[in-house]
Amino acid sequence: MTKNEKLKRRREEKTDYYKRKNLLTSEKPRLVVRKSENHFNVQIIDYKKEGDKILASAHSNNLKEFGWKASTNNTPAAYLTGYLCGLKGKQQNIKSVIPDIGLNPVTIGSNIFAALKGAKDAGIEVPVREKVVPNKERIKGQHIADYADEGDFNKYKERGLDPKDIPDHFEKIKEKITKKFGD
Repeated sequence: MTKNEKLKRRREEKTDYYKRKNLLTSEKPRLVVRKSENHFNVQIIDYKKEGDKILASAHSNNLKEFGWKASTNNTPAAYLTGYLCGLKGKQQNIKSVIPDIGLNPVTIGSNIFAALKGAKDAGIEVPVREKVVPNKERIKGQHIADYADEGDFNKYKERGLDPKDIPDHFEKIKEKITKKFGD
């Protein structure tokens, strides 16, 4: 990457090079969580001089392979995507990572931290404080179930899922992921 490209990424606020340098000097793989408008992408990446190497990866669209019928950009999907990536990382003998949330703001209870919690629950050491992680009910989607009568959940219903059933659906999908990638 040329100096002008680096400056351009800094100007466009796509990369915080000071933060990136600190993450790389930890010498641990990074647990990279990226969020788009509709999806989550969680990867375990190891730094190499010739270029980063992806050791394990999961995308919220992968949840559909396990029968996920809810949104791929909500808190339960973030957790399950992190959980899936964490189990894949465990298969690669990754024991410990450092979180890399990029330019996402640090907001207590955000779904970014749900993804980190998912990887941690998969058995990888992730330094994340419990006070920033969404509570268990939110991770399972209870907040969606509670709002089911008031909200517009036509897409869920089209896929054959009653939004009131999200917590049970979450547990079934987590069990399927564990069965395929767990110990």
